[in-house]
Amino acid sequence: MQNQNQQMTSYKLTQVRPESPEYLVRVNAALEEQRRKTARNIGEGSTFLLVILVGAIFVYRAVRRQIKLQHQQQNFMMAVTHELKTPIAVAKLNLETMQKYDLDPDKKQKFISAALQEMNRLNTLANNILTASQLESSRHLITKEKIDLSSLVQAVIGHAAKNAADKKWEFDIEPGLSVTGDSLLIQMLVSNLVENAAKYSFKNSTVSVELKKQTRQIIFSVLDQGPGIPQQEKKKVFEKFYRIGNEATRSSPGTGLGLYLCEKIANYHHAKINVSDNLPSGSIFTVTF
Repeated sequence: MQNQNQQMTSYKLTQVRPESPEYLVRVNAALEEQRRKTARNIGEGSTFLLVILVGAIFVYRAVRRQIKLQHQQQNFMMAVTHELKTPIAVAKLNLETMQKYDLDPDKKQKFISAALQEMNRLNTLANNILTASQLESSRHLITKEKIDLSSLVQAVIGHAAKNAADKKWEFDIEPGLSVTGDSLLIQMLVSNLVENAAKYSFKNSTVSVELKKQTRQIIFSVLDQGPGIPQQEKKKVFEKFYRIGNEATRSSPGTGLGLYLCEKIANYHHAKINVSDNLPSGSIFTVTF
């Protein structure tokens, strides 16, 4: 367009004869028209360039999000496959052993308990996936009822302590504390945090659970003595499907939904959840109602 503008101006100037009385007027008019068109071309070109750059940025971000989501979904599928196969294999082996051999009652009870424990793992996994889907699509009907949080936390600790007998458990639960909300979701929030602490803590280390009232707030804290969470990962651990490390080489079980659900549930109950360091090693997850 700029080349065409220059050619048109040159053509108009060649059409003006120097001896003409309107020579200067026509030359100035041609040059002025050239300046106006040049300014217009620069303005339009800058606008188009800006639109293209903005569009390119949006496309880049969209593609980057899509690649990240695809990577997270792949990790999730690998984790879910592992989480499904392990308890199914253990339960199947226990049942086949009881079917094949005539075991004494004590051994039979031991195999049954192990199978039930693995079924509970499957049930927890299914509940996490179902709840995450329902919360995302707003299909979960949030109930509002008064919940005895002190009793709920104590019950969760008792169950977790049986499944993680190789950990030392400490708890400081203030009695009589209650919140208003969905009891199933609150129980899932408490269970995920407590079980995570047990899962990532080292053997014979201490898992501490605290529930206290401070002014008009109820503070629920879970402290572990595991490897901890790097500073740059602290915000990412609440993202959907996100897990620290490589899914192909990671040894700890999980799907990357637990902490994501915890944050979702906390938000639904107008609570805040955060993670901090438990020096010298470990993490502290705190939910403030």
